[in-house]
Amino acid sequence: MKVGRILDRSDVVAVTADGDRVRLPDGDLVDESALHWLPPLEFGTIFALGLNYADHAKELAFGSAPEEPLVFLKGPNTLIGHRSVTVRPAEVAYMHYECELAVVIGTRCRNVRRERAYEVVSGYTVANDYAIRDYLENYYRPNLRVKNRDTCTPIGPWIVDAADVPDPMDLRLRTWINGTLTQDGNTRNMVNDVPGLIAHLSSFMTLSPGDVILTGTPEGVADCKVGDEVITEIDGICRLVSTIGADLAAKD
Repeated sequence: MKVGRILDRSDVVAVTADGDRVRLPDGDLVDESALHWLPPLEFGTIFALGLNYADHAKELAFGSAPEEPLVFLKGPNTLIGHRSVTVRPAEVAYMHYECELAVVIGTRCRNVRRERAYEVVSGYTVANDYAIRDYLENYYRPNLRVKNRDTCTPIGPWIVDAADVPDPMDLRLRTWINGTLTQDGNTRNMVNDVPGLIAHLSSFMTLSPGDVILTGTPEGVADCKVGDEVITEIDGICRLVSTIGADLAAKD
């Protein structure tokens, strides 16, 4: 099952996927492009992984990926829905997408053993965690301006039940800019896989329902310009569309 959320006038409405269309609570079927999408859940703590694919670490000239997960937190201000606009700061030279599998926690848990990790997952979605490389000092310090700007992380449109994803560690990830394929990877190439990440995080803190882990991106990132349409897709999960917008506030 796939569930999401839209804004209908001033009301937040839960919707479900029905083939290529969206089923509203009254049973009507509509095209997804006609809706005002929100993030598919009111997420709790947002964990994000840096350099969790060895090829991406090499691509960014950081050498090998760190053996222990490189985890940082994101604020809720970063999250926006499907078909929303991500603002590119006016002064930056390089801003790239990051297609990521997002793992949604469904159970309050602590000290989860690796072999039991999937039991605490409620579902999966797609995130596009845009990064502004101008501000990156080094991978140990992915500072606030790189990953915590307003609108920098589209997510959704659907959360897919964990039971409907037989193997989250063998999913193809792809990104297109204006229809051109620019990124093509697979979750099996993560340095730290989903069970390992859950075991690591829960070893020193309690995870709660609605917490989400953004698991990193493979190689193939590219600069995104104002006006670009960026599509990030993970097979078996969903297809997420976002557009790059101008930093209008900078002109005031």
